[in-house]
Amino acid sequence: MVRQMANGKAERLKAMRVGEIMIPLEQYPHVCDTCTLGEAITRMETSQLEVGGRRSLPRLLLVFDSDEQLVGLVRRRDVLRGLEPRFLQERPPEYQRRLFEVEVDPNLLELSSDHLIAGMKERAERPVRSVMVSDVVTIDYDDHIMKAIFEIVTHDITALPVVKDGRVVGVVRTVEVFHEVAKLVL
Repeated sequence: MVRQMANGKAERLKAMRVGEIMIPLEQYPHVCDTCTLGEAITRMETSQLEVGGRRSLPRLLLVFDSDEQLVGLVRRRDVLRGLEPRFLQERPPEYQRRLFEVEVDPNLLELSSDHLIAGMKERAERPVRSVMVSDVVTIDYDDHIMKAIFEIVTHDITALPVVKDGRVVGVVRTVEVFHEVAKLVL
């Protein structure tokens, strides 16, 4: 009986296609490439994904152009990088690291925080396309789940846009892939 159950799970995994576990595009948050970083922040903060009774916030947004073609994706870290002060963006990482190794007088921090916040709000008006990742790895709707695992691991990514007939129809995330693998292993 246990062996039959294990064989059934293995057979299911063998037959599983990406389209079976993806989140449909209508349910996955996305923005246009002319949207601002502020609009992307709002979308990330207000969107909740519910899959299999589990809720989570999106780690990334798909970015589409005016012709509804996928042109990129924007991750939380891309948005944060886009909000960084210009003086940090223009310096090498070692210089940036040294800035934060200095002990700061808390009174000075209070004086400069208004300036920093104003700068972040100004930079939040930048278009998403200025910080998005444009080299996006996709996967086909009918591809096997093992190809999704390969792409996720090879490219060190957390989500793959799913394409069917040349159009993006959804997203498969590592959490869904992992869940299916966990069902098999456990």
